[in-house]
Amino acid sequence: MIKQNKDDFDAFKKVHDGFAKDPEKWKNKFNELGRDILDTVRDYENRLCRQSEGAGNSKFTTALAEKFQSEVKLHFPKINFVGME
Repeated sequence: MIKQNKDDFDAFKKVHDGFAKDPEKWKNKFNELGRDILDTVRDYENRLCRQSEGAGNSKFTTALAEKFQSEVKLHFPKINFVGME
């Protein structure tokens, strides 16, 4: 996901880190770029979970989605703040 969208994730990482230090200064850019990043993350999460469900492992899908989100939060701990005022 990150390799295929490297430029977007690199740009968001810079803004994310700025937002972590000074939320008021970076809030607008963080929300603007963050919406696109969240769309990308959701798309890949949906792909991953659809593959799991299609393989007959639907009982593991929730845990897989949670693990995927945890991995995203390791790289972008403030991602849950996208869109919040």
